[in-house]
Amino acid sequence: MTLSGRVVASHGRHVVVEDNEGKRRICHPRGKKNQAVVGDLVQWLASEDEGSIESIDPRRNLFYRQDDIRTKSFAANLDQVLVLVAAEPEFSQSQVARALIAAEQAGIRSLIALNKQDLTQAFDKAWIRLEPYRAFGTQVLALGLRNHEDDLAQLRQALHHKTTLVLGPSGAGKSTLINRLVPQANASTNIISKALHSGKHTTTSTTWYWVDEEKTTALLDSPGFQEFGLNHIAPSDLASCMPDIKTHSDHCKFYNCTHVHEPDCGVRQALSEGLIDAGRHKIYVDLFAEMSAPKNY
Repeated sequence: MTLSGRVVASHGRHVVVEDNEGKRRICHPRGKKNQAVVGDLVQWLASEDEGSIESIDPRRNLFYRQDDIRTKSFAANLDQVLVLVAAEPEFSQSQVARALIAAEQAGIRSLIALNKQDLTQAFDKAWIRLEPYRAFGTQVLALGLRNHEDDLAQLRQALHHKTTLVLGPSGAGKSTLINRLVPQANASTNIISKALHSGKHTTTSTTWYWVDEEKTTALLDSPGFQEFGLNHIAPSDLASCMPDIKTHSDHCKFYNCTHVHEPDCGVRQALSEGLIDAGRHKIYVDLFAEMSAPKNY
């Protein structure tokens, strides 16, 4: 008889499954390929101290990226994606946009947190760079993870009773965020590493942490990435994944307008009137060109 569980970590072809009693064990997939990702609800069979994944329950959503080489799945069944950036080092507008686009395409809410509020001058500059996101409705939180408890309280409220995947470039403070919100995070990581027999190779694709004892709030730590491919999104669908572009795309003369060069384009008209940020439109144009280019696979 199969048991219900949740995938809380993965490494190669192995995953760690947490059962309904909170116990975790390594499980192996049936067949050659592991299709389960962190956040998946699965049916599994116990075999001594390990187990096997028999089936994966239907997903609410799946957050992933895809480039010319491969598809990388981060997690499934998410309530929201938190993009964590910092005043220093300077974050990439394109990377932030790509993450939000992927979330929008998957039907997942997104929010942004800007860390290192103590670096006043750099923080103010970075806060201004995030104005276009606030303008079209994305929640942007100000953080000082090392010494601003009030900011942490605001963040806790945004995460409460939700399953949140945390994305962020190196140096943004992702580890600090996890450790501040989940004091037992290191212990959980060690348990997972032991279960995976991974020794020094403790890096997992994504790791699930419970923030509260009631297990109603979860934080998922993701590995860093240099590139965030969006090959799984059709060029014609890009505008609908960018709220500020989408708002004006219904005012175009042509139904198949690319919003790049056509006359009587509602998006370009809004751009000329200052209703769309020029930097955001450039990101759209660059991404549209990238998505429209011939693929190498």
